[in-house]
Amino acid sequence: MPDLPAMSPPVKRSVTIGGHRTSVSLEDAFWRELRDIAKSQEETAAALIAAIDSKRPPEVGLATALRLYVLSEVLKRQSRGA
Repeated sequence: MPDLPAMSPPVKRSVTIGGHRTSVSLEDAFWRELRDIAKSQEETAAALIAAIDSKRPPEVGLATALRLYVLSEVLKRQSRGA
């Protein structure tokens, strides 16, 4: 049986992208990691979310794009041994 991490239901937060407000639902772990990534890149979480939103394909939802981005950054960090 696998050990499971702490889990929480998705939390909906409002963000402003390109001057309009939208809501995104992500689990706490993704929100925390997204903020940490933004901080490490010396930008705000809102700016990072807007950048990800501008590059995602239209058929991919914003929440999915954010989760995949966070996963990609975590995997990169692990491969660098950090």
